[in-house]
Amino acid sequence: MIKIKRGQVQTVRKTGKTIIAIAVGSILAAGVFPGQSVCASEEPVILRVCSWEEYIDLGEWDEEEAITLDNGTVIFGERPLYEEFEDWYRETYGREVRVEYSCFGTNEDLYNQLNMGDTYDLVCPSEYMIMKLMAEDRLLPYSENFYDTQDSNNFYINNVSPFIQETLESNEIGGESWSKYAAGYMWGITGVLYNPALVTEEEASTWEIFGNPKFNRQITLKDNVRDSYFAALGILKANELTDENFICSADYHERLADMMNDVNPETIAQAQELLNQLMDNVYSLETDSGKADMITGKIVANYQWSGDAVYAMDQADEDDFELRFAVPKESTNLWFDGWVMLKSGIDSDAERQHAAEAFVNFVSRTDNAVRNMYYIGYTSSIAGNEEDDTIYEYMNWCYGADEDEEDIMEYPVGYFFSGDNSDENYILQSASSQIGRQLYSQYPPQDVMDRTAIMRYFDADANKAINQMWINVRCFDIYDVPMGVWMVLLVGLLMLIWIGYRKSSSKRR
Repeated sequence: MIKIKRGQVQTVRKTGKTIIAIAVGSILAAGVFPGQSVCASEEPVILRVCSWEEYIDLGEWDEEEAITLDNGTVIFGERPLYEEFEDWYRETYGREVRVEYSCFGTNEDLYNQLNMGDTYDLVCPSEYMIMKLMAEDRLLPYSENFYDTQDSNNFYINNVSPFIQETLESNEIGGESWSKYAAGYMWGITGVLYNPALVTEEEASTWEIFGNPKFNRQITLKDNVRDSYFAALGILKANELTDENFICSADYHERLADMMNDVNPETIAQAQELLNQLMDNVYSLETDSGKADMITGKIVANYQWSGDAVYAMDQADEDDFELRFAVPKESTNLWFDGWVMLKSGIDSDAERQHAAEAFVNFVSRTDNAVRNMYYIGYTSSIAGNEEDDTIYEYMNWCYGADEDEEDIMEYPVGYFFSGDNSDENYILQSASSQIGRQLYSQYPPQDVMDRTAIMRYFDADANKAINQMWINVRCFDIYDVPMGVWMVLLVGLLMLIWIGYRKSSSKRR
């Protein structure tokens, strides 16, 4: 079902009549893209989409889950969004499309799948993997029509956050802007999810918590080389990162990015030594189990992505158990996942590229962006616009202060919605208790955003060195075992052989 919202010009006509076909070959050759008619043909376009697990709304909402916003928009998920896209595409463009939707677990898993021959048209990796795929010339640029703001079906370019779009446009690989190849989907930061009953905010607001002996075997790191390396750099360079002269320098953000992407051999060696020390202090490395371990109380702090932190806090709240989220004072990682088209999949097929770009637009429609945020817990790159404030109204629905709330704060989020953090239209009235909670995690304040750094793509040599460092950290190295341990093991082995020999001799007698 297509929902009509304020500011969204969209007329849906459902009739029993046959859609009149238009000859497709010449039209597509002329450059027909979203917003222009595409004919129906006998065979549907097959669109192969691959994204993270549990990263799109699957529908089947209960009736009581329906969300009615103050602007009159009703949010409700009936079926998976990729199935609803098929209906929308047919109704909008008069063409059948079938989505083959599959998932990957990590960026590295996706990369390996591509190298082993798996074929996809549209994938949703993280920023550093997008950079890697760009550097390897494996991506197809979006068409000029995709960025046409006059096309009412181009929901992405008309709704994307100015902050996200500026980030994509201002970063380059090989002289080409990320925005040429990537459309933002979800974004966030990393930090420390913690139990405030056992960990103070000051203890949680530094990467050094992972080496704090007070929390020995009660804290987890990410089983991910990029995230854990970032944390290690935050610890190694803590003094410089928090130095007032460094923070106030004119080129602070450039120097911060360089520092948090340092791959000098000496730095990598120091990081390996530090991470080996941290391994003796942490409970485990994890990718997804940290949320459950925090909720059940198995651990007291956890290196966490902001979206998963929101999920964990929501689940803990249901059990009347408070968790909080802190951002390290040294620096934090600004990450995003984005939609990119693969040359190996699209393969100069104009119809398939049209469908891929339309899919990105469909999930960028504000009501669909809300559905995804509600289902996933992460923050969409979509902000809406002056005529469509659905995203802001959803944030207000989630975090706006109640009428009887006494301790209220003004929480500016203009940097995300309009590009101006002083914009009075985007100053949310919220409970003061939301600092360090869900609102703070989903839309971090400007002072937090000021100390964010993006993980860059490492070239082949640096990537090889970093991966080897991680193998050395994660795997047992027999060369690191002291000689005394080997002597004890040898004596034990000889004892077992001798005992076995005595038993065997006794049986023979």
